[in-house]
Formats: sequence, structure tokens, C-alpha cells
Amino acid sequence: MSPPPPPPVTVIGIGADGWEGLGPAAREALRTAEAVIGGRRQLGLLPSECPGERVPWPSPLRPAVPGLFAARTGRRISVLASGDPMFFGIGRTLAELLGAERLRVLPHPSSISLACARLGWALEETEVVSLVGRPLATLNRELYAGRRLLVLSAGADTPSEVAGSLGERGFGPSRMRVLEQLGSAGERCVEGTAEEWPHPPGDPLNVIAVDCAPADGARPLSLVPGLPDAAYDHDGQLTKRQVRAATLAALAPAPGELLWDVGGGSGSIAVEWMRAHRSCRAVSVERDPVRAERIGRNAAALGVPGLTVVTGAAPDALAGLPTPDAVFIGGGLTAPGVLEACWAALPPGGRIVANTVTLESEALLADWYRRHGGDLVRLAVSHATPVGAFTGWRQAMPVTQWSAAKPPTSRGPGEDAADPGGSVEAAQAGQAAQAAQAVQGETR
Repeated sequence: MSPPPPPPVTVIGIGADGWEGLGPAAREALRTAEAVIGGRRQLGLLPSECPGERVPWPSPLRPAVPGLFAARTGRRISVLASGDPMFFGIGRTLAELLGAERLRVLPHPSSISLACARLGWALEETEVVSLVGRPLATLNRELYAGRRLLVLSAGADTPSEVAGSLGERGFGPSRMRVLEQLGSAGERCVEGTAEEWPHPPGDPLNVIAVDCAPADGARPLSLVPGLPDAAYDHDGQLTKRQVRAATLAALAPAPGELLWDVGGGSGSIAVEWMRAHRSCRAVSVERDPVRAERIGRNAAALGVPGLTVVTGAAPDALAGLPTPDAVFIGGGLTAPGVLEACWAALPPGGRIVANTVTLESEALLADWYRRHGGDLVRLAVSHATPVGAFTGWRQAMPVTQWSAAKPPTSRGPGEDAADPGGSVEAAQAGQAAQAAQAVQGETR
């Protein structure tokens, strides 16, 4: 006879109003729990009628979760979370590590729902940006005239940091409102403009509402691929605007997909891949340390600080990277093994795009086109320039581009060169940031 299944882990959303704001089911789960796990602030909201062991989250959180629950196998466990546990909360981490089938989730209204209720904003038309465990530069991608943003704050200093960032990005006139302790008896709201933010740090439990308004002359950047070349810091190693737009169209980014940008240069392809959707991910591989550092700066300035930069030469630097959905090769095509390693790393249906301006690399792409099909095109761009008192066309170097999708039955030498579960130190840092988000968000 198989042993009975363990009791479910009840994940309970709790607001700033504490015990008074909980429903009957949540209260009963907490009264009968043999252990209650949560942030110290949240555990302090429970009355004495909840006698179970109170366990504060350790730090770092994610690596400790399996052992924390294994040590209490067979016991009735409740977990406290801020607001809705499945909205930027601990619920996602627990579902990934313990299995969704083990969870019983009892959500509370999130701070975002409460903020929209106070502001009269339509929730479905409001953009949410979390700065809990994320860089301030994450905000840069979301700044557009007339946009309404709700920013999940990392603490008491976040509002002034947001105000400073808005001013630097040309959005100083934006109206800001900081809503503190939403749902509690101590709830309050302060407001001002970003360029003249008058308030000292207040309560660390706050949400920042931003009515985006650009200053005169500010020109927000489009989310459509093909940003102006001037948007990037570069040393000339830059896929130019028109070719970049065509390249991103061929790569066809989709939500949640991962790009390898091999020979990153200034990082423009990886940056615009990630700007296509907030869940898009990218790894930029660049052998030059100075350029690799520049890629990181461009990514932060353009609102995608989560771009992973690997300093090293392909194909060696590709070993251990997570399996890509698409690969772009912008440099180093003639290096032995680069095309082979990139093709082998792609799963069935994965896309590859390679650009070149040299005859030697063009011959190589023609051979791969013959062997694997796809599209082989030449992109030529001319710009109008002065010719004495008149105007004429000046043509840039034509770019040869090969693009293809890997067929379902394709196999080749080195097919397993990429480890599907692999990661690099920078990719691990991205996972650590998610864990930090859960720790900070759930222990405040």
C-alpha cells in the first residue's frame, strides 16, 4: 500500500491590514498549521491563536526551500505571502520547486489591485514594473508619453531613485504618487513631479504610480526593431539601423524565447530582441572585454539590464550555454567551428541568422544555404548625402544575410554541444536575481 500523500502547502496572501483582512479559510489554515513560514514582518501580523511554529525565510531563499519543507514532511504547513502570492510573489518559486499540485493558494488583493482602486486606473491598461530584486534600469524600457506605470518598490528610497531616473531619461514632468501601507489603517499617499520630488524617504512598503510625461524635446525610443544608431554607444562595430530591423524580422522574437548573439559588438541585436517582449532573453557573446562591458551599458540604458554578457570567443565560449531558440552570428563567421556549433545547438525549429560583408564569409554562407536551404539575401542601403551644391546617394557596404530554420529531423556533428540545462555564471546571476526578488518581496 502506498503511503498517503503529504498534506498540501497552503499559501496565504496577506495585506498590510494583517489578520483583520483575512477570510475564514485563510484564518482556519493558519490556526491549524503546525508550521507557518513567511517574512518576519508577516509573521508578526499573526495573533496568538495561531500556535504553529513560526519560521522566517532564510537568505538566500531559493536554495533553502527544498530542505525547509523536507524537514517538515507530513506536517501541516502554511506560507504567508504579500498580497497575491502568484503575482511577483513566492507562489511562483514554490510551484517550481515543490510542484503546483502540492499548493493550495488563497490570494489576497495585490498592492497593484489596491493601487488601481485608489487611483481609478484600469488595471488592464496599467503597466507594472517590479524593482524588487531588479535594477533601476528596468524602468527605462517602459517610458512613453501618456503611459501609466505602477512600480513595485524595493524600499523607502525607491521613490527618490525613480524620480531621479525619470529626470535623467527626459521624463522629469511626470506626475508621481507614492501609496504607502495600502489597505492598512496607516495608508497614505504623497505626490509631486519627478523633477521636483519634495518628499524624504517614507514607509518602505509602498507602490509608485507614474503618469509618464516627457519634457520638451524628449524623444522616447520605439519598441519596434531598428532604433537609431545614436541610441547605442559603439566603436563602429554596430549592425546599422536598417539592416538591424531586417535582421530582427528574420530572427522573429517571440515571448519567452532565448537568443544567442554571437559576436555581440555593441549588443544591438540582443538588446532589441529583449525589447520586443519583457520575457525575451538573450546571451551576447563577445571576445573583446571592452566591447563586452559596453554591451552591458547599452542594455541598461535601453531598459534590458537582464541581458547576459559572456566575454570569450566562439565556439569555445558557447559551451554550457542554455539551449537557444534562435542564434544570430554577427561576427567571427570564418572562425573554425562557429557555424557548426551554433547550428548543432539549435533545437528542431530553431532559427539562425548570419550577416557578413566579406567575400570569404559570403562564400561560406552560400555553402550553408546550398546544404540547409533557408533564405540568402543581399541587403543594400544608400543614404542621401551632399554632393557639392546637390544631393546624391552614398551606398553602405552591402550585407549578405543567410537565415534558416532547423528542420525537425536535423541532426549533425556536435548536436549536443549546448547543454539544454546548462548555464553560465551570468545566467546563474539572473536566476539569483529572481530568487532575491522573492526574498525581498516576501520578507518586507
